[in-house]
Amino acid sequence: MKQEISNKSFCDRHVADPCKAFGRRCSRLVKEQRARFYILRRCVTMLVCWHECGDI
Repeated sequence: MKQEISNKSFCDRHVADPCKAFGRRCSRLVKEQRARFYILRRCVTMLVCWHECGDI
């Protein structure tokens, strides 16, 4: 019975590791995309403001 419990925890560890790795990978990709979108938004805002000031 004791060996059955240790085998279960061993199996649970190996099943949970890919899930954790997937979660970390997804959160890293989300952060990268959020940063890229922020930079793009700032650039567009800067260009729009520069265009408006250049017409005066």
